[in-house]
Amino acid sequence: MSVDLGHVSVLGAEAVGQPGQRRFRLFAQSVRGSAVMWMEKEHLNSLSLALDRFLAMISEGQILRTEARAGKSPTPKGMPEGFPVHPTYEFQVGQMKLNYDEQEEMFQLSVTPLEIEMERGREPQISMRDEDAVSFFFGQVDAHELSNAIAQVVVAGRPVCPLCHAPLDGGPHACVKQNGHREILQIEEQEEEDEDEE
Repeated sequence: MSVDLGHVSVLGAEAVGQPGQRRFRLFAQSVRGSAVMWMEKEHLNSLSLALDRFLAMISEGQILRTEARAGKSPTPKGMPEGFPVHPTYEFQVGQMKLNYDEQEEMFQLSVTPLEIEMERGREPQISMRDEDAVSFFFGQVDAHELSNAIAQVVVAGRPVCPLCHAPLDGGPHACVKQNGHREILQIEEQEEEDEDEE
């Protein structure tokens, strides 16, 4: 049976671990319970882009995506202190559905868990647990804040190649879009320090 958390009072995203080995999660909490939903970075970023499209349509272009830039963005806030150590629901995300109710002016996100069954000598069996889907509601302000939080989380890791979007690890990068013929070097921008002493 699917779960409806209702209107959430806490909603955010964060990455856990070091760049290159990070795991990504969405977290939500209401009076009905709490949920931690683990997913791939690409899925988290896709959610951010979907929220931005909805917000741009709803506001007729007045709310637009703010691009976060590595090294220039504030550190993502992450999970608040009071969030339960053992959430009511915690799972790997298999599918997400985002809807917007115009009358209520609320977003609804429905998240379906992914189940992976491992048996010896057999290929892993992957299935969606539709009956255990978790859904919740949040407003436009929450949607905008969540989108910005996701953008900050995504850019806080390793920079990516502007052509093939593969992570850059600091060394030369043979880009597949260039058929490996041209190396793309990382250039780190550092803010100039004011050397004037008064």
